Amino acid sequence: MFISFEGIDGSGKSTQARRLAQTLGERGLDVVLTREPGGSPGAEEIRRLLVEGGSERWSPETELLLFTAARRDHLERLIRPALDRDAWVITDRFADSTRVYQGAVRATQSQLVEELHRLMIGIEPDLTFVIDIAPEISLRRGQARGGSEDRFEGMGLEFQQRLRDGFHALAERAPGRIRMIDGSGSQDEVAARVLAALP
Repeated sequence: MFISFEGIDGSGKSTQARRLAQTLGERGLDVVLTREPGGSPGAEEIRRLLVEGGSERWSPETELLLFTAARRDHLERLIRPALDRDAWVITDRFADSTRVYQGAVRATQSQLVEELHRLMIGIEPDLTFVIDIAPEISLRRGQARGGSEDRFEGMGLEFQQRLRDGFHALAERAPGRIRMIDGSGSQDEVAARVLAALP
């Protein structure tokens, strides 16, 4: 299966992606854990351009092109080869993040996002988990984490709330693929909810 984890910054999606990959690996499955932007050498180089620096470093349109370039390289060099050998691929973010961040919240360009996705990417995950948490909590987590990858957290609480609304709207449009997971409670509690929602 191809599984993606989504959610606002600091929601715990990276932790839960890692935990699911570990659990499935312990069951004897061939599992590849990856992330976006990144996951391949070229995409990791683009990642630094996207997640570091000031919040106004790039326009939403430039962001969209950079994310699409990173995703295409990721798809060619890691995702497709892993799926072709029947591995499970678990990615921390995929196209739904672009649909929400650049398509609905940073700018209203959902049509352009979908057209670029159709032309350059062309696949969807089999299953997507959205880790849902209050923006106030996620923003505190993101700020406490520190480091240089804080460009999107720097856009503030209102931005995070609009992102959360965007993920909820996306889940309503794709109920067959997207599972909303309550991100409150301990890591173990959230991991149990993810496993319970796995087909």
